[in-house]
Amino acid sequence: MPKKTIVPIGPYHPLQEEPEFFKLHVEGEKVVDLDIEIGYNHRGIEKLSESKSFEQSVFLVERVCGICSTSHPIACVQAIEDAGDVEVPERALYIRSIIGEFERIHSHMLWLGLAGHFLGFNTVWMWVWRYRENVLDVMEHITGNRNHYAMMKPGGVRRDIFSDDIPGIKKILDGLKKALALFRDAVIDDPVIHARTKGVGVLTRQQIIDYGAVGPTARASGVTIDVRKDHPHAAYGFVDWKVITAENGDVFDKTVVRILEMFESIAIIEQCLDKLKTVPGPVDSNPKEIKPGDGIGHYEAPRGEVFHYIRSDGTNRPVRHKVRAPSFMNVATDRVAVLGQSIADATIILAAVDPCYCCTERMMAIDTDKGKPALHSPDLLRLSQEKTARLQRELGTEGPKLDFGVFS
Repeated sequence: MPKKTIVPIGPYHPLQEEPEFFKLHVEGEKVVDLDIEIGYNHRGIEKLSESKSFEQSVFLVERVCGICSTSHPIACVQAIEDAGDVEVPERALYIRSIIGEFERIHSHMLWLGLAGHFLGFNTVWMWVWRYRENVLDVMEHITGNRNHYAMMKPGGVRRDIFSDDIPGIKKILDGLKKALALFRDAVIDDPVIHARTKGVGVLTRQQIIDYGAVGPTARASGVTIDVRKDHPHAAYGFVDWKVITAENGDVFDKTVVRILEMFESIAIIEQCLDKLKTVPGPVDSNPKEIKPGDGIGHYEAPRGEVFHYIRSDGTNRPVRHKVRAPSFMNVATDRVAVLGQSIADATIILAAVDPCYCCTERMMAIDTDKGKPALHSPDLLRLSQEKTARLQRELGTEGPKLDFGVFS
């Protein structure tokens, strides 16, 4: 019987763009267990938000994830609007959906290219990313930025989309349809992709429900959930589109779901652009205050439902801000998806949920006897200073004493 060993992936590894630690327990080439360790990239965004104004918080949550840099802001402004009972002009709702769907396309194309890279199919990687550039060019033209679009604000959006820009945007979309058809046919027909993805990393419908997985990870296992359809927001209730699902729950079906979702995104964008021709401005209700209250906002990010909770006390900043990103739910499914698979397949299985690790970070030390937090901000700062001083002494690089007390 093969001896059980551990193969570490992370916290710093070429497979991962961000730090996370996966310990593969293997017998020979077979994975028999998996440990997941998070917490390498905690940035305290929820706590920082409490010291920002509502408009500043929207810019802050754009930095939760560069790829989802409009998903978090949409959920955030919806939570603020829910708490303060703020009305949003209809034209702004269409623009929110346009920006959100362009982001979904560029995110899915980014994942598809990386999936090809992880499989050793670099032709897929280079071709997909070539056409992804066209999407980023459109976003730069509309918003001024290729990422971190800075479009969302409580009460609407910051910039309009002008009628003169619509023909050019539609021309780009027509080109994307042809490119996506090429990628769809390549995935469906290519025997190498089939061999590396079919029957690999299977998640059953019941496992999806048990783990509370969301987004394409859930829909590839036949679970028909999508916030855009289940709880219509922005302009999703005003246009026609369908939720894409598959049944097998393997890496192949996750790939197919994402490709077909991009066709639906294009259909949503085209309908919203047509609506802009008949729905006049403004694009911002320009609220002057946020009334006291609690609000929730959620949005179907490319990876699944992102959820924001905001509590207002009537001042210009949130009293509490809670964020739950989709990767926090999806990464846990790796625990069952890799079991029985080979080491070679484990990498693409871990990538199949399209993880964003800095979205998942939570950190708190708990005193199990008292059931209360054992460490507070001053404690963490003190421990950090002490460790820095100890490392400086050990390395012989001791310099001037550092004091970060101003931040406590």
